[in-house]
Amino acid sequence: MIVTRVKLKNWRNFRAVDAHLRERTYLLGANASGKSNFLDVFRFLRDVSKTQGGGLQKAISSRGGLQKLRCLHARSDPEVRIEVHLAESADATEPLWRYTIGFKSEGKGAQRTLISSEEVWRNEDRLLVRPDAADKKDLARLTQTALEQIQVNGDFRELATFFGATTYLHLVPQLLKYGDSIGGRRLDDDPFGQGFLERVARTPRPTRDARLKRIQNALAAAVPQFDELRFVQDGTTGRPHLEARYSHFRPKAGWQREEHFSDGTLRLIGLLWILLDGDSLLLLEEPELSLNDAIVKEIPDLMRRVLRGKKKERQVLISTHSEALLSNRGIDARGVLVLEPGQEGSKMRGTTEEEDFALGHGFSIAETVLPKTRPANVEQLSFWE
Repeated sequence: MIVTRVKLKNWRNFRAVDAHLRERTYLLGANASGKSNFLDVFRFLRDVSKTQGGGLQKAISSRGGLQKLRCLHARSDPEVRIEVHLAESADATEPLWRYTIGFKSEGKGAQRTLISSEEVWRNEDRLLVRPDAADKKDLARLTQTALEQIQVNGDFRELATFFGATTYLHLVPQLLKYGDSIGGRRLDDDPFGQGFLERVARTPRPTRDARLKRIQNALAAAVPQFDELRFVQDGTTGRPHLEARYSHFRPKAGWQREEHFSDGTLRLIGLLWILLDGDSLLLLEEPELSLNDAIVKEIPDLMRRVLRGKKKERQVLISTHSEALLSNRGIDARGVLVLEPGQEGSKMRGTTEEEDFALGHGFSIAETVLPKTRPANVEQLSFWE
């Protein structure tokens, strides 16, 4: 099951969005145009769907409160609203599921954030509509969604499970290499990969070994002189580690641990592992960071090869600035969304007829669409003092 359509109202820097998604969707836009904010829609729904340590109020508060979520351009309508359609295929003519959640400030007293609307549809059957009579008698009920309540969501728990399984990874190599020295609290769901090695360690050994073998084969093609990758646990502390060995003039050169890996090698290992790990909705933010352009160009094909062998189709949403990545001519233009910032917030569009014509005549997304995300007056940077 995949997300096929997203409609937003007053979400962060979007006053209104109506976007159609594919199995691979690429988000293009200038800095601060809203790529991360769009991906956060799905992280928000994931956090809402948690039955423990989550829910609507936690999801809102962890993002700085309703004022941080509501679009600054929302002058007369204070409601924040998210509508998501899901189907078995991006080409389905009608959604299998539709979920809508709207919320706004109570506007008096404790200024609670209350649900203003919540609906669940399966095909043409409406399974839930709120506020209902019980909600109107007890407004405290409107501080929680039906998604987060297992005693309520039985008829549509499949939705809560889907949203709750969403995976986001923006691996920061320094946090993985020097996590012990840096210290600090690890964020919920570990979006920056501080606990990546623990995640690898929790994987059953046969599965772990099979994945690392596939990653090793990929690294051998991408990393100069790379020879072998293995998982080990420290005999004294029990801490998990990855070790690599490289071809060298010394026939028995030693193994190197992850703190000695290049940032690019760690990023590539993290990307490959997360693609192999599960079949939930996957959010990738700027996967090109720290990687050589020749490798970056292969990322769309790499995802296609890795995901092709899975039993269930896995959807991936990717935000990127990379000319190298978008020069890959295997990218389906139907899965390209362009974010355009403006005076009244950011708008989102697919490719235009003119762009489709150019793409149909051999041009790439990098040549046809990416230049239109170039910030206005960027040349003025060279005059900055």
